[in-house]
Amino acid sequence: MQITENIASSGQPNESEFTIIADVGYDVIINLAMPNSENAIPFEGHLVTTNNMIYIHIPVPFDAPKLFHLQSFINIMESFSDKKVWVHCVKNYRASAFLYHYLRKSHGFNITEAQKAILQSWEPNEIWQQFMNIDFKLV
Repeated sequence: MQITENIASSGQPNESEFTIIADVGYDVIINLAMPNSENAIPFEGHLVTTNNMIYIHIPVPFDAPKLFHLQSFINIMESFSDKKVWVHCVKNYRASAFLYHYLRKSHGFNITEAQKAILQSWEPNEIWQQFMNIDFKLV
């Protein structure tokens, strides 16, 4: 899902899709899924780096996302603001929620604009509704 000119998100790419992502100009892959998640690729970091991209893994438990995960994510996104970044998790749920907050805090998007980053077919459970409603300051 294309979020901005330089940011995209998805569920877990398969092995061959990392080559396609690199070929269309992405520089950084951020994985928010747990290492033991459904369809996780144990050697994903190797696949990404052999395609000349930077790999960052922030494992976020689906049933327990924390503010420090989000703050780490936003700090990393800001450090690569001049790069094309692809954010993924298992089904694009975590990525959607994290990008929603990033767009609000770092880009000043209003709620309606930022909600465009949220996968339309996802109906967040109570944990994720609370997570998406948290208010925080950037550190």
